[in-house]
This record gives sequence, structure tokens and C-alpha cells, in this order.
Amino acid sequence: MAKAEGETIIKKYANRRLYNTGTSTYVTLEDLAKMVKKGEEFLVQDAKTGEDITHAVLTQIIFEQESKTGNTLLPVSFLRQLISFYGDQMQMVVPTFLEQSMQAFTEQQVQMREQMSRAFGETPLGKNLQVPMQMMEDQVRRNTEMFRQAMQMFVPFAATPPSSGQPKKAEARDIDELKEQLRNLQSRLDSLGA
Repeated sequence: MAKAEGETIIKKYANRRLYNTGTSTYVTLEDLAKMVKKGEEFLVQDAKTGEDITHAVLTQIIFEQESKTGNTLLPVSFLRQLISFYGDQMQMVVPTFLEQSMQAFTEQQVQMREQMSRAFGETPLGKNLQVPMQMMEDQVRRNTEMFRQAMQMFVPFAATPPSSGQPKKAEARDIDELKEQLRNLQSRLDSLGA
């Protein structure tokens, strides 16, 4: 993979050491996490093969962050749902949905922080807990609706009924199977929104 403009190359050696070519220093996963938080772009390459291993390293950073006591962002229910999508027909849609959801959340986080600051800064936490919870629920609803819209692109619908007025048995079975798949998908969406 070619280096993008403004992107730092991090080389990972066989001994697991990470070398920042921009600063000519060895770095840790914690250092890379700080770079991410600062918005610094980087590409991690295997020092021997030149292979792009950024995804694996970022996943490792998430694993380490999640392993720290009291520092979890990913609820067990979310992890279970995410794992269930591997190998599923929906697997190809999930990355785009998650990326769009995180982008929308990022764009709204400044506004949410201001609202939470006003809510918690003026009166005790207990009285205003409803405000941030409502904001979170609204965000989940928006994300769920985005997911439903994305799913509509992948679910075939019959545009016109068959001319005979009675669908054939095979067609009826296919329709029943599609309905069952939609019910299962709706259940998953409802559990995501809960």
C-alpha cells in the first residue's frame, strides 16, 4: 500500500518492535494510541515484507485498551453481535455501517459534550441523567435507521405480483424465506437499538 500524504510509516520488526520513520524512534502501542487520539495518520508495515498490517495493529491496540481494568468501550452484547456477523450474509454491510455510525457520532460529539457539560455542570448528576441518556438513545435510533436504509439496498423485493394472481409453490416458499430473514434481521436491529 502506498503512503498517503501526511501519513507516517511505522515499521514493525520481527522482534515486535515498532519504529516510527517520521521521528526516527521506537514506539509502543500506547504511543500509537496517542497518535490516533491526536488524529495523526499512520500506516504500519511489516519491516521485512512491506505488507500493510495497520488493521492488525489497531485491533491489537483496541484489545489492550479493552483489557485495562475499567476502560472498556465495547459491551459484551455488542461483541457477541459483532462476532455473529462473521461469515453471515450481512458481514459485507457491517464495516460500512460501523464506519458511518462512528463518523456521525464523531461529528456530533462536540455538541453532545457541550450539552452534557451544561447538564452536569449546572445541577447534580441525578437530576440531569435523563438528558445524556436521551441523547444516546437518539443517536442509537439514528444509527439503527441508517442501518435499515443500508439493508434495503440488499433485500430484493418483488416489484409486481405474478400475473396469475397465485404465486407458485416455489415462489411462495421463497417469499416465506425472505419474510423469515427479514424478521430475523428486524430482531437483530431491535436488539441493537435496545
